[in-house]
Amino acid sequence: MDEKKARNILLTRRDELQELSAGSADARETVTLDQQSVGRLSRMDALQQQAMAQATERQRAAELIKIEQALERMNDGEYGYCVECGEDISAKRLEIDPAATHCIRCAGR
Repeated sequence: MDEKKARNILLTRRDELQELSAGSADARETVTLDQQSVGRLSRMDALQQQAMAQATERQRAAELIKIEQALERMNDGEYGYCVECGEDISAKRLEIDPAATHCIRCAGR
């Protein structure tokens, strides 16, 4: 995959993740524990939904970091090379994950 195409994919994905993160901010906020307005089961469901939203946000944040690191490697002229051994990362691997940091050999270690 050429670097320009990879950059476009990474930038598009970054924008998507940022929009999803902004759109789900309410779901991650603190659940009120007022049992008068919310029944016990509803409160437990709300707490579970909050925990799931927080876990999803952690995954988004981790993916955003990988994307930013890939963009930085592009700017530094180091994109497409394994950060472990310095060998080329295969084009097929980069097509599947444009933010890949390791060649297949080093990723399997």
